Amino acid sequence: MPELPEVQTTVNGLRQKIVGLKIMDIWSDYGGIYFKGTETVKDPSYFKRFRKNIVGKKIISVERRAKNILINLSSNITILVHMKMTGHLLYGHYRFKKEVTKDPWEPIEPEALKDSYNRHVHLVFTFSNHRHLALSDVRTFAKVVAMDSKMAHESVHLNSIGPEPLDTKFTFEKFEERLDLRPNGKVKQVLTDQSIIAGIGNIYADESLWRAGIHPLEPAKDIATKHRQLLFQAIKTTLSKGIDFGGDSTSDYRNVNGEKGRFHETHRAYQRTGEKCSKPGCKGIITRLMIGGRSAHFCSEHQKLK
Repeated sequence: MPELPEVQTTVNGLRQKIVGLKIMDIWSDYGGIYFKGTETVKDPSYFKRFRKNIVGKKIISVERRAKNILINLSSNITILVHMKMTGHLLYGHYRFKKEVTKDPWEPIEPEALKDSYNRHVHLVFTFSNHRHLALSDVRTFAKVVAMDSKMAHESVHLNSIGPEPLDTKFTFEKFEERLDLRPNGKVKQVLTDQSIIAGIGNIYADESLWRAGIHPLEPAKDIATKHRQLLFQAIKTTLSKGIDFGGDSTSDYRNVNGEKGRFHETHRAYQRTGEKCSKPGCKGIITRLMIGGRSAHFCSEHQKLK
């Protein structure tokens, strides 16, 4: 699932590509009885209302909240996109092939849109410059809704999300307050709880805990202040590095140009099971365990459970 750095990378790309453009048309092949009543574009009746309200509107700005992309339009309308497990947004020139029933949108340019991971397009916006914004969503888990811009951050989609870890207002004192909301929680699970801190998922939790030398099963209340300080800084460093590297493409994620990010090339723990720890002087081995149905990767030596 795209995490904070991947979503921010997408937002950065969209700001360069689509701000100022007008939406001329919207296409979707989402549908089916399973999505009926979901209040997203996957419900055909919702999509009809969505399309009617969106077409003709101008894109004013693009922002991020946690793992959500917010595309702000004229007339106080905001489109919220949550890419979920395998979704990603792609910008470029497409051609619609009417004779094709599966994946009818053929990418023309940029060339990277032709990557096989960029197929499975289920939603397409056509802009006033004759370019397109396509949502590739192989598992059809992505969420797209429209809302009143003035109420967006108070909506059910956003109102229970914790603070942004890269915000300058997110101090160490605030971090401690958030950890203490779940004192008995295993730290890996606490970090990935979106109601505690926004935007952190499996990859960046594992990498941050490795950097801070903390075992993923350590209860939040048992982490000493000095180690909390290390973790606080590790989170900021790791997330910033993820953005600098254009996100993580271990799985399906691609940026708006259809290109891979490179953060996965820097992994020290995530999906490195059985490898020697790369921390200087450490003789540990990267180990994997399951916590609440999710995997955690850590060093057997410098991340020992206290």
